Amino acid sequence: MISIDGLGKTYAGGLVALNNINLEISRGEIFALLGPNGAGKTTLINIVCGIVNGTSGQVLVDGYDTRSDFRVTRAMIGLVPQELPTESFVTVWNSMKFSRGLFGKPANPEHLEKVLKSLSLWDRKDTISMELSGGMKRRSLIAKALAHEPEVLFLDEPTAGVDVELRQDMWNLVADLRDKGVTVILTTHYIEEAERLADRVGVINRGEIILVEDKDKLMRELGKKQLSLHLHEPLAEVPSQLAGYRLELSEDHRKLIYTYDAQQNRTGITALLSELDAANVRFNDLETSQTSLEDIFVDLVNKNR
Repeated sequence: MISIDGLGKTYAGGLVALNNINLEISRGEIFALLGPNGAGKTTLINIVCGIVNGTSGQVLVDGYDTRSDFRVTRAMIGLVPQELPTESFVTVWNSMKFSRGLFGKPANPEHLEKVLKSLSLWDRKDTISMELSGGMKRRSLIAKALAHEPEVLFLDEPTAGVDVELRQDMWNLVADLRDKGVTVILTTHYIEEAERLADRVGVINRGEIILVEDKDKLMRELGKKQLSLHLHEPLAEVPSQLAGYRLELSEDHRKLIYTYDAQQNRTGITALLSELDAANVRFNDLETSQTSLEDIFVDLVNKNR
């Protein structure tokens, strides 16, 4: 659905915002674009949406060039920006009607009603923007982006600073859009959103894509599992006979942490427990934990500095 080839963006002052971006996003896919502040996420989105021109490279949306066929591509895209633009004296309903008409779509009040109800906004449809709370303004932006029934939806930090209820509504809405074949590109600082929703994850840092991978495969290949043993008595150091397990001792010396690959046939846990018994190391409890997508993201960005 989206094909980005050799995309670069250098601003007049010499700042390189994007450097040789190559990316393919499939129809009906939920793609999470992660990166720290200033990494180039919003610049990339704005170029695909036709708001900013790239310096080099090409962007195609469903085979149409975003420069030479800009009217076609813009009509296929809905954008929910980070900022909350103020159309202070326009009602939610009229804002959606205007947005739909702007793209040449015929009136369809049934569609607008369905969108508003999915975002718990129906009872606010006649409210002007300046009277909405921050969370409700965010909902109205999402409704406006969906008014013309786009085939591609960009959500740029859509749930930043909003309530839990909206985040739940958003998650349900995104899942529903995917079922209808809409391509969704999501940027977020709430990485659990990407972990819950995305089919694939891309990580951008300093204007370069450093990784694009299937989310589940990424979690399997880069995710680690840990076994934490809560000790009966604190240890001054890890016993020498356990050195082969590369155990970590917590700061309070009351926990031993063993990191292992859960995909391997032999995790080493059985042998470790036997060795602990032989070394007279006693523990009261144990627990396992899986590395999260956030841990993986932080590691990738730190390695790329």
